[in-house]
Amino acid sequence: MNDSRDKDSFEQRLAAAREKAGLDGTPERSSSVADAGGAATLATRVIVELTIPIVLAGLLGWWLDRVFHCAPWLLIVSVPFGMAAGIKGVLRSAAAGGKT
Repeated sequence: MNDSRDKDSFEQRLAAAREKAGLDGTPERSSSVADAGGAATLATRVIVELTIPIVLAGLLGWWLDRVFHCAPWLLIVSVPFGMAAGIKGVLRSAAAGGKT
């Protein structure tokens, strides 16, 4: 029936409304959605930067203990170094996250 005429009329009115509102036709993301995405990204980054150095230091200490037959002393010594490296990475990420 008149579906094509009604659709054309709707599209024209929609384009006029978007032009009047200053929109380019692409929907914008809500700022709260963008903030939530940024917060989730930062949280994931912090978790990874904290756990990876601790795990790697633990594995290195365990391997060195096996090589030098002095278990568990090198493991005990290496894990705090991994923790310090992880905390340093988290602080660096937090400082960079606040600037962007």
